Amino acid sequence: MYQHILIPLENSATDEFILEHVRPLVRMTGAKLLLLHVADGWVARNFNQLKLAESEEMKEDRAYLETVAGRLLDDGFCVETELALGNPPAEIVKVAEDHRCDLIAMAGHGHRLFGDLFHGSTITEVGHHTSIPLLVLRAKK
Repeated sequence: MYQHILIPLENSATDEFILEHVRPLVRMTGAKLLLLHVADGWVARNFNQLKLAESEEMKEDRAYLETVAGRLLDDGFCVETELALGNPPAEIVKVAEDHRCDLIAMAGHGHRLFGDLFHGSTITEVGHHTSIPLLVLRAKK
């Protein structure tokens, strides 16, 4: 079954929703978790090219990942974290492939047609650019 599950986090209520649903699956399979947040602000998108200092947002994102990972570690899960920079869908696919994840578990907001047209859909973009199975849950409003 699954051995390495990527969970993209966005520092919102949907994070707890996806983690709540993935916990039993991870306990059953013994999979290792990789928590990922993609910082996509101006500094994050230009960090390497312009050799910028880490922004306050990036520092907060890293601290958030470590906090969530700490709770999961305390509950006996095997967890790693990664803060990626840039375009979220592209980075999710890249990190999942680089780490040889065999499942990507994501929670969606449940936008309707117009919401997806105006805001795009990270889940749709990830689905179009990877062959790794996706577990997609619609978060409660």
